[in-house]
Amino acid sequence: MNVLETGTTDPYYNLAFEEYVLNTFTQGDILILWQNDRTVVIGRNQCAEAEIDPDYIRENGVNVVRRATGGGAVYHDLGNLNYSFITDRTESASDPVNRCTKTVVDALRGLGLDAEASGRNDILVEGHKVSGTAQRILGSRILYHGTLLFSADLDAAERALRVDPEKFAGKGIASVRSRIANISTFLETPMTVREFRDYIKKALSKEESGGISLSPEDIRAIRRLKQEKYETWEWNYGRSPQMDVHVKNRWKGGTLELYYSVKRGAVKEICFRGDFLAMCPLKDITDALTGCRFTKEDVGKILDGFDLKDYFGTIGREEILSTMFENSAGS
Repeated sequence: MNVLETGTTDPYYNLAFEEYVLNTFTQGDILILWQNDRTVVIGRNQCAEAEIDPDYIRENGVNVVRRATGGGAVYHDLGNLNYSFITDRTESASDPVNRCTKTVVDALRGLGLDAEASGRNDILVEGHKVSGTAQRILGSRILYHGTLLFSADLDAAERALRVDPEKFAGKGIASVRSRIANISTFLETPMTVREFRDYIKKALSKEESGGISLSPEDIRAIRRLKQEKYETWEWNYGRSPQMDVHVKNRWKGGTLELYYSVKRGAVKEICFRGDFLAMCPLKDITDALTGCRFTKEDVGKILDGFDLKDYFGTIGREEILSTMFENSAGS
């Protein structure tokens, strides 16, 4: 396992670092460890304005940055440790994901914690979420990354995020604050964040190979990517579509929102948003649907040409069609 650390708490640089490594190093298993100063990280397919409290963000100097993976918005600070695994994709994308999840769960159990994987993308300790994860496929490689709440400011997390109350409907959960918890509160023997980071580095890497290093040219390329993509308003905020129709449902696999325009019976424009666990960019699907006749049958035929798990996680064909054509209540 090759281990890299970004050496900064700049969220824009850290996400550029992760993307650059994913694109550049196409062989070998890689672990990246990183921390962000106060930041809300938005999922790839979310509308930023709907996920944050803008007054709190502005008054408290909280960064906002969009990542390249699906899932929901999360809050980071220096009490939060982030990990990224990059490895080869197998025939089933779930195989490396399950392997990475098990590695993290085993590491937490190694501290004497009652840890388990749960739901779409959560890792729990004693029923409380301490880690959220997301994935991305790029060619023959897969990125699996997540958070580890160690001693984060959970009150700040609740105030910075604007969470759809439907997300917790029927689950007996009143807020973000009551759902998440810090790992430090469950430890019998106290640790500092630094000690926890050192432990996680050793536990997740197993044996560090040291075969990968970044050159000055690599660092310059990461800085360019940060400046040209991750720091821009267009990437972080400018992805909220303006179309004629907006529909939304909450399914077990997450929230699915559709924005679309229809002209002369055909799809003119279409955009998907939500916190579903997309592993691939949705452009292939939206391109295929553009110009398609706006009927359930024709749209269904287009969807049948894709492995929808890679694009919508556990939200399936019938749920997509129901949201688009029936706008029925999700379950």
